[in-house]
Amino acid sequence: MAGKRNSRRSFGRIRKLPSGRFQVRYPGPDGVLRPGDRTFATVTDADRWLNRKRIEIEEGRWIDPAEGQTTVRDWSSRWLAAVSPQLKHKTQATYRSLINSLIVPALGNRELSSLRPITVVEWVGGMKTNGLSASRIRQAYRVLSQIMRAAVDNDMIPQTPCRGVKLPRMPQTEPHILTPLEASRIVRSAAKPHDLLIALLAYAGLRVGEAFALRRVDIDVSGGFVLVDENLAEANGTLVFDTPKSHQKRLLRVGPSLAKKLGRHLETLPGGGDALLFTTPAGKPLRYNQWRKAYFDPAVSAAGLTDVTPHDLRASHGTWVADRYGVMTAAHRLGHSNASVTTRHYARPVAGRDDQVAAAADSWLSGHDPAPGARSGHDDDDDGSAGALVPV
Repeated sequence: MAGKRNSRRSFGRIRKLPSGRFQVRYPGPDGVLRPGDRTFATVTDADRWLNRKRIEIEEGRWIDPAEGQTTVRDWSSRWLAAVSPQLKHKTQATYRSLINSLIVPALGNRELSSLRPITVVEWVGGMKTNGLSASRIRQAYRVLSQIMRAAVDNDMIPQTPCRGVKLPRMPQTEPHILTPLEASRIVRSAAKPHDLLIALLAYAGLRVGEAFALRRVDIDVSGGFVLVDENLAEANGTLVFDTPKSHQKRLLRVGPSLAKKLGRHLETLPGGGDALLFTTPAGKPLRYNQWRKAYFDPAVSAAGLTDVTPHDLRASHGTWVADRYGVMTAAHRLGHSNASVTTRHYARPVAGRDDQVAAAADSWLSGHDPAPGARSGHDDDDDGSAGALVPV
């Protein structure tokens, strides 16, 4: 009977179904016959499909369809378990939260092979409709993109569905760049020893978590050095000591006056070399929100300033150093492996610089050349704290 007869070929088989369409079966690299993923209207179409499948196998591009039947839930769990040892604790917690709250509820029961770019577009649109922030949506998409890229790399699917997806734009926010004098007012307005912590943010460019994690052994008073080799982060309510962001450990030079103040503070600390420089009154590690409310924000208000965050001090430091000593020096002090990160997120034009360039250009037009590197307006706004800006 025609409906049950197989056409013998050099590769694969074609069978006409009672419906009049044609079904194909082909041997994988393991010799097991597998059905095609669709039926065909003509024998010619079926034959072309088999030829393409034969070439995929010969060139090593064939993917077992059974792998693509793995669900997003199962593959996400396996992927996270595999990459977790290389991730920081806070990053692990963030990925797990995004997978459990946004990826699995919407896509978890779907097979990997069933996802298409339109599926991801609809998922992104749903999160936006539900009022999620652009930042949260972009974070979730990046995690899904990593998950699906790993599926491609492991021959689960031929290509990732995370392509050509338009993501919501992040609101453009500029850091509040302070002058060295404004930062100094905050330092002088802060309760001790938190004035030193704030000084390290402003005049050494430390991240808050890096300052929270400083220990007695990290301070070289005589040499004027601070070793930044730890970061204190909070993940799901738990405090975790880890390496600095991007694992960039660094040795920073600080100004003599700040080094002396740190030395006097070290003399008051109990414990040995592992003793934290800054703790709660009970001797516990600091938590960002509590510390900011209790010590930082009151110091900002007492200094007569508003809308200043701890991160603004780090951004201000990057701007001062880049302006005076160059972007590469700023990148080193901020712990960036790539100077483009410094210019993109931290270094900002200093007020008045455009006027100075215009004046210099006018001198050039007149046939005069101002002294190379001549700059004005710096010495008047420096009260000595900016001695921490010594390049390394």
